[in-house]
Amino acid sequence: MKKLYFEGMVSMEERSLRITGADKTFFNKITSTLTKMLIPTKIGINGMLISIKRNSLIKAYENYQNENGNYNDEELSKKYDSAYEAYLEALDKYVMNSIYNKVKNNTASEFEKNALSRYYEVTSLKENEYVEYKYRKQKYLLELDYEGIKVSGKVKLLEKYNQFYINKMDNLYKSILKNYSIKLADTINVYDSTKDWIYTKIFYTLEEYIQNILSLKIENKNDDNLKNVVSDYEKYETYTVGKLDAKDNIEKNMLLLGVSRKLFTHSLPLIVAEQCYEKLLKDARVLVQDTKIATKRERAYSMLINLMEDYNVKLLSTKVYWESQKQKDEYKKFWNKYKEVLKLKETDFIEYVKQKEILFIKDDLKKLHSSKIDYSKIIKYYKRKLVDYGAMKQIKDSYKSEGSYVKVKEVI
Repeated sequence: MKKLYFEGMVSMEERSLRITGADKTFFNKITSTLTKMLIPTKIGINGMLISIKRNSLIKAYENYQNENGNYNDEELSKKYDSAYEAYLEALDKYVMNSIYNKVKNNTASEFEKNALSRYYEVTSLKENEYVEYKYRKQKYLLELDYEGIKVSGKVKLLEKYNQFYINKMDNLYKSILKNYSIKLADTINVYDSTKDWIYTKIFYTLEEYIQNILSLKIENKNDDNLKNVVSDYEKYETYTVGKLDAKDNIEKNMLLLGVSRKLFTHSLPLIVAEQCYEKLLKDARVLVQDTKIATKRERAYSMLINLMEDYNVKLLSTKVYWESQKQKDEYKKFWNKYKEVLKLKETDFIEYVKQKEILFIKDDLKKLHSSKIDYSKIIKYYKRKLVDYGAMKQIKDSYKSEGSYVKVKEVI
């Protein structure tokens, strides 16, 4: 009986399909249209909810910043935190409900596809890098809404939102960098490859900040203390044009570290910045000794000298705590010699450049002789420079032993 019933149902379905015939395409079009109509409706609902939560957040932030007299500081802080959480939740739902559905139904724009892809990149950190995930997800959601506000063209809303956005993003970037600093301190005894990945993340995050937040601060004249970094930002912009080679990338990262000493002294403390400088010095030395074309090697060498000066002036000269008194005394001697060399800058610039190079080369040679890395090629290159500058004597002592050859003694 069941079999007959089933066969009857199939027969009815076949008749139905035969009866509608050409109308099947029409039915599919109706279904597709309804689906496309429902998705924008969801986006509209989410957009409205985000707008309400955003307005509440801006109001709570303004009250918190201006210390509204109707509430005490603790109450204002709680209201601001609560409004911020509700706002983030609305943004998160927007990504998962609206953008996800649009991508799934193949109606998403390239921006929406990229947004969902980035969302999954961030959430992939959750299991193994929860602290980074926590901050990067907030940063991602704020960036997403910020882009939407800019596209909307609502100038007054953008002006109000900018105040909150810059402040919050500042704190998020500081938290992300602080997390990297802690991780770097925890990897003292691990392989260099693990540390190298953290260095990469630090430089990437600093560059993100300069591109996305520092530029916005300068544009909005958000901070009176930015005068110190405007020139650095202008230099950074020169590295955003064209393809960068290894030398350019080291120079760019050197610039980023210089900015970090002005903006992130607590999130990226001196001990971490010192390790980052040492990483760049290592990369720069390897580049000099591995570069075979003479003109390129000279440019890489000039960059290395500039990096040494940056490291000594912007970092070591501000260092208070040293591993030993001996290290501190040695640096003090070096610093006194450097100050003497600086006096030549105004009277004899060519001699100043020469003496500065000699000072940095001799100082670096002391470090290279005790290094585990094979720096034999750059040591030879340094000594040739010192001979050319008259800071090292080359004594030739020829003698025969089975074959004729020349033994070279080098004396500093």
